[in-house]
Amino acid sequence: MRVSEAMTRNVSIARPDQSIQEAARMMADIDAGILPVGDNDRLVGMITDRDIAVRAVAAGKGPDAQVADVMTRDVCYCFDDEDLDDVAHNLGEQQIRRIPVVNRDKRLVGILSLGDLAIMQQGPAGEALAGISRPGGMHSQTGNA
Repeated sequence: MRVSEAMTRNVSIARPDQSIQEAARMMADIDAGILPVGDNDRLVGMITDRDIAVRAVAAGKGPDAQVADVMTRDVCYCFDDEDLDDVAHNLGEQQIRRIPVVNRDKRLVGILSLGDLAIMQQGPAGEALAGISRPGGMHSQTGNA
């Protein structure tokens, strides 16, 4: 199976020149803790809720600080035509929960998460991980049940 068969295609993308407040609002709207950062559909970084908390808020930056100031620039990614098992193994080795997916022209085409992988797995562990990774619930980013 290829990565393209398991990945999430409709991905919200932050821009480097956006404020971290806008990025946080985007995360809240989609109930996610991470966004790829793109510039003209080219992946230039990733920003997480932890980046905003640790690299921005804890460092005294305000909500108008730019995404580019706190994002991670050195980003691991995979290709949409790679073998899913190989990518899953690499995620485990590197302890990565989500990875941006690009095509061979290095254009962002999706994101692959543990939840996406869990949906492809059979059995209790896959079911549990898929349920845990499902958006919403009492412990969601937005607090909605």
